[in-house]
Amino acid sequence: MSETSIYVVKTTANQERSVANMIAQIARKEKYDIRALLVPDVLKGYVLVESPAPEIVDQAIQGIPHARSVIKGASNIGEVEHFLSPKPAVIGIHEGAIIELISGPFKGEKARVKRVDVAKEEITLELFEAMVPIPITVRGDHVRVLSKDGT
Repeated sequence: MSETSIYVVKTTANQERSVANMIAQIARKEKYDIRALLVPDVLKGYVLVESPAPEIVDQAIQGIPHARSVIKGASNIGEVEHFLSPKPAVIGIHEGAIIELISGPFKGEKARVKRVDVAKEEITLELFEAMVPIPITVRGDHVRVLSKDGT
């Protein structure tokens, strides 16, 4: 197996997934040696392509709409591995924080965080407007932090 590098393809913003899908189709059809494609959410306008040579990536993106160019230089897997493991949705949310629910039946309600379960990516909270303080548990990606210290 030959040594590969990671090459970065510049794309039109919000077209990263369609460009990656087109590269995958062309690589299959033309038998290009493209080993992996990665579209990290935090890298707007870029697709990461694993291949043995930049020329292969150049050929693969020819004629693909929204694929601009291959950025000069190459990366290795160590430089991009932090994109490979997703960050838990509850990172940065602490007990006592004031949050707003952004989806679900309590959308728009404000609440105080009572407990954070990082393993399950869930937050137990108490709604401010509730007559009786009943703890409810929601997914971490269903909230937006308004105040980290509870003020």
